[in-house]
Amino acid sequence: MCIKKSQISVEYMVIIGFVTLITIPLILIYHSFVQDSSNEITSTQTQQIAQKIIDAAKSVYYLGEPSQTTLKVNMPDNVVSADLSAGYEVVFKVKTNSGTSDIVQNSPVNITGSLPTAEGLYTITIKAKSGHVEVSYD
Repeated sequence: MCIKKSQISVEYMVIIGFVTLITIPLILIYHSFVQDSSNEITSTQTQQIAQKIIDAAKSVYYLGEPSQTTLKVNMPDNVVSADLSAGYEVVFKVKTNSGTSDIVQNSPVNITGSLPTAEGLYTITIKAKSGHVEVSYD
């Protein structure tokens, strides 16, 4: 009688060990997939934001001063910096698992101003000025 109980216990421990060996790699694969998906979503969102800003900047620039428009954007997490200082580019630096990557969109019009980097919902105002477009946010 005692041998059957110990045999059942050993079999139970083998089953639990086998399940654990299968579960741990699956959890690691899932975690890696979620991180990669998060990085891809952040990159895509920042690329879309940059393209919206450039499209709006072209529109108000060609309409001329004092044209302006506003955009509502949801800035994703992991944005390290946003730069308009190059004039004809919108540059976002995004933190990923493999380091920092640059999201760059070129513009046919000169763009100046600043963009938010913290996560959240922002209203971006784009105004036509003499010879350039000014970008600001609330």
